[in-house]
Parts: sequence; structure tokens; C-alpha cells
Amino acid sequence: MAQPISIFVETFGTNTIDESKIEQAVRDTFDLRPAAIVRDLKLKRPIYRATAAYGHFGRELPDFEWEKLSRLADFSAALGR
Repeated sequence: MAQPISIFVETFGTNTIDESKIEQAVRDTFDLRPAAIVRDLKLKRPIYRATAAYGHFGRELPDFEWEKLSRLADFSAALGR
């Protein structure tokens, strides 16, 4: 199955928007099929040396597509904000 069977949102009580609405906004904003994730994050590029040292989250390198907020406006719109 190409689509995820479930999406789980856990805000640990910090949410101001219902978690089910956040989940729906994720579904509406992001294409979570495996091939789409590979495409959107450009994972077929040889960038693994840069990710091997110091981790691959929380670093603002130009090749780290997953750190970019390019869909923030779409996500906010899906939440009605």
C-alpha cells in the first residue's frame, strides 16, 4: 500500500489545535507515499557523508531538504491559520 496506514500526532499536551486536525493537515499537506518522500527530500543524491557526522537533524545545511520550511504556509492554511 503506497499511502501510510496511519499517522500518529503526539503533542504531549502542548497543542492549541486538536491533534486530529493536525493529523488531517499533515495528510492534506504532505505526500507520504515512499516514492514521493524520496522525491521531495531528494534522497537519491550522494549526501550521506554530510549526514554521517553530527547527525542529520537540526542542522541548516543547504542539502538537508528535510530541514526546510517550504510547506509551512500550506500546512498553516490546512489548519485554518
